[in-house]
Amino acid sequence: MPDRLAPSSPTSLCLDMSSEPVIQSCFSFFSEAEVAVLPENLDQDRLVSTRTVVTRLLEDLLREKADKDLGYFLAVTGLKRIGKGEVVDNSGDVFFPVVFNCRMFLPCKGEIMEGVVHHIYRLGVFLRCGPINYVFLSARKMPNFRYVAGESPVFLNDDLAKIEKDVVIRFKVLGVRWIEIRDDIRKEFVMLASLEGDSLGPLTLPGPDGLDL
Repeated sequence: MPDRLAPSSPTSLCLDMSSEPVIQSCFSFFSEAEVAVLPENLDQDRLVSTRTVVTRLLEDLLREKADKDLGYFLAVTGLKRIGKGEVVDNSGDVFFPVVFNCRMFLPCKGEIMEGVVHHIYRLGVFLRCGPINYVFLSARKMPNFRYVAGESPVFLNDDLAKIEKDVVIRFKVLGVRWIEIRDDIRKEFVMLASLEGDSLGPLTLPGPDGLDL
């Protein structure tokens, strides 16, 4: 792959999401995007570095964050090709077609996942699971657990297993919903969780907030 890239003629910005993903939480996916480079990023010979194109690709994916059909963009794991740049009329922006491999995270109903407790209420708890910030586990879906009020409320069962802030919970996904825009939520999946089943429930004492995907 050349280190310096030259522009040619006009095109438009898009992300090609037509490929079919493998139905599992994390998967790799080849995609093509057209990445815009501003005129001020071109050198005196109107060339641009590969590094600049890749940086703009990462910025675009970070801004896009997630896709309804593919899930969350976690990381670019490889570049297959950067094509010849094309200049857009008037603006002077240069668009480069980039074929890349991306790691995705798509939650699915029925899967077993793990999340970290971050808020506890009488009606249930909210968890974070990787990039998903809104996982609700209802008190009705915690068999044998009861709510214990206090300055630091918890859910406790007869075996003294405790659901408290920062504890890791293994749960089953009851439902998944995509939210394009609602109040402060933008391009997010939200999930309903359950502890009804074998080997589900709290796994650890309080620990770091977040899971390695």
